[in-house]
Amino acid sequence: MILEKIVPFRYLHLVRRGLQKHNVVLTNGCFDILHAGHVSYLQEAKLCGDVLIVGINSDSSVRALKGEGRPINDELDRAFVLSSLKCVDFVTVFDSETVEDLLNVARPTTWVKGGDYTLDTLNHLERQAAEASGSKISILSEVNGKSTTEIINKIKN
Repeated sequence: MILEKIVPFRYLHLVRRGLQKHNVVLTNGCFDILHAGHVSYLQEAKLCGDVLIVGINSDSSVRALKGEGRPINDELDRAFVLSSLKCVDFVTVFDSETVEDLLNVARPTTWVKGGDYTLDTLNHLERQAAEASGSKISILSEVNGKSTTEIINKIKN
């Protein structure tokens, strides 16, 4: 059942405890309007380990990161859509603009970020949290021409 894939953040540590023998991959983002770039990215992320956990920003943290009018889809809808993807094993919503707490709880084997980042441009506190938990950091290639902002602009025009 899809809803079983959606884990409240306060219970994520219990899920992680049950996955101790697995290579856990964590990625995170807003995933506001799911598009082909997101799906391609998530499929590639899944190939980095056994279990893929996707952390999505809460509505309030998306608003803080992206501005007024965002998110387009609320956090429950975004979690539901992501949980329906075969490559996604678990989804959790976190309520901060950065992912140190998510990294500390999920303790992934690999933390995956999109190609719009480099090791040098990662938030230094997030990078420290990943390294402190023993996580490998993997930067995947970017899918050019696919972004939520581009979709919103196309709709507006």
